[in-house]
Amino acid sequence: MGLHQGQARAGESGVPPSHSGGAGTVAELLRARHDDDRPGLHHESSTWTWRQVVTESARRAALASELRRSGPFHIGVLLDNVPEYLFWLGAAALAGAAVVGINPTRRGPELARDIRFTDCQILVTDDGGARLLEGLALDVADDRVLRVEGEEYLARLGAAGSSSGSGAAGSEVSPEDLLLLLFTSGTTGDPKAVRCTQGRLAAIAGRAAEGYGFERDDVCYCPMPLFHGNAVMALWAPALATGASVALAGRFSASRFLADVRHFGATRFTYVGKALAYILATPERDDDNDNPLRQGFGTEASAPDRSIFERRFGCRLVEGYGSSEGGTAINVTPDTPPGSLGIPMPGDDVAVIDPATKQECERARFDAGGRLCNPGDAIGEIVSRTGARSFEGYYKNPEGDAERVRDRWYWSGDLGYRDEDGYFYFAGRGGDWLRVDSENFAAAPVERVIERHPDVSAAAVYAVPDPRTGDQVMTALELRPGARFDPDAFAVFLGSQADLGTKWPPRFVRLSPGLPLTATGKVTKASLRVEGWQCPDPVFWSPDRGELRYRPLTDDDRRALHAQFAEHGRSRLLGVGGPPRSRLVVPDVL
Repeated sequence: MGLHQGQARAGESGVPPSHSGGAGTVAELLRARHDDDRPGLHHESSTWTWRQVVTESARRAALASELRRSGPFHIGVLLDNVPEYLFWLGAAALAGAAVVGINPTRRGPELARDIRFTDCQILVTDDGGARLLEGLALDVADDRVLRVEGEEYLARLGAAGSSSGSGAAGSEVSPEDLLLLLFTSGTTGDPKAVRCTQGRLAAIAGRAAEGYGFERDDVCYCPMPLFHGNAVMALWAPALATGASVALAGRFSASRFLADVRHFGATRFTYVGKALAYILATPERDDDNDNPLRQGFGTEASAPDRSIFERRFGCRLVEGYGSSEGGTAINVTPDTPPGSLGIPMPGDDVAVIDPATKQECERARFDAGGRLCNPGDAIGEIVSRTGARSFEGYYKNPEGDAERVRDRWYWSGDLGYRDEDGYFYFAGRGGDWLRVDSENFAAAPVERVIERHPDVSAAAVYAVPDPRTGDQVMTALELRPGARFDPDAFAVFLGSQADLGTKWPPRFVRLSPGLPLTATGKVTKASLRVEGWQCPDPVFWSPDRGELRYRPLTDDDRRALHAQFAEHGRSRLLGVGGPPRSRLVVPDVL
């Protein structure tokens, strides 16, 4: 694998889908590690051999089997990235159970809904998680809520483990047995629980290990949450398959990243979303590239951030497009054009489809400056006409299944376009269309242009209503540390970008201290769209539609805009009439 500059702005895990019809189980991968006395797990100052990891997993499998009752054998895990999480993941594999990764950023009724909906009959948590669960109706008996801190848990574990033997055998499981329920990020709606069987994860483990060059001596640093597909599919599973060791960080921390890498001797890591940007926001030191990292794998980092990271830390980055659902994957090749996702995996029939006609969209055409000339005809939904076979469905969500699989094709829900040479480009989520002056275009190409600005760490582009008809373009910018927004210079920069479409320049610019993120660091635009320009952050706008001249948006401007909407009978479209809302500013630790 060479040094690639692919872009993957969508996808949960970035790993290829499974095409094997039963290539072993994760339980078999664990049993293969039972006599392995090489390091398998690092956390803080402690290390477990793979033999010890399998033994600890078997003890928990015995306890889970004792607590099992009728119904789906689902174990909810509400923990940070601690050894107990991986022990219970291994326990589920050995016992024939399924781990439900509970998102700790969910609260109240939403948290309770996730647990009840996925039929958890056992919950594994700690004191912090138990406080989140207080007073919630969970439909889980008290004796099946296991708090991993304290003597009672150790006693129950010891009693169950005394009868588990070596733990090498475990329960008989098949490739078709459910192993994981992974909640989607929820960037475009309520999270769905993705089904992943033993066979699919075992197949992913083998392909990812080979395709991304995992080696037995690797130390795989895991700063992304284990309830997410990236950490399990792109790091833990291939490490298990090769016998590499896993190093856990309780939660992602930009300020601790390099110290953790050096402490563990980490040779590779995974990332999602804004993680690289937060690492790059830490003070640069002359010895940053004095570290053992060889490779990072992830999705959704901007091209400038990837370039800066590689230079600063001496670590090559590989990006891939894929999803926890497993419907399709697109990988970067050495000759992939800048900004492209790459080409599909061999055997995958992937196309850009017009959802209305079910026909392939036109191939993208670019002018001499690299601007997409035919966005209305070239942009459609990324669809795999062979991917339905690897999609195992959502848990108890036939509507979601039907949305993903139509006409025996797998519909990704992501917008994209494809050039004459067959390379794919990401154009945004399904709701990332904008229509300005009767021209349709997608958000992601605009974001890529704006993120070239040296002061911009991240940009989110989205539609806000136009007073007369259609949309106006708004962008929320997160600036790099120490940068200040210069409205005149920003307008000049946009005017100098040859590939910026004439309808693409944002009319409104919001300066955000931190873009709203999911728990895994993906930018979510729902609150941005609702707030529009009536938000607690500074907003600049360009009143003249013909020439970009940004100035601060005042209260008088807002009143004038509302009057225009009323005049043209579009007030009902405004989600911006209320008081400014408070927003979460993402700290150093996610």
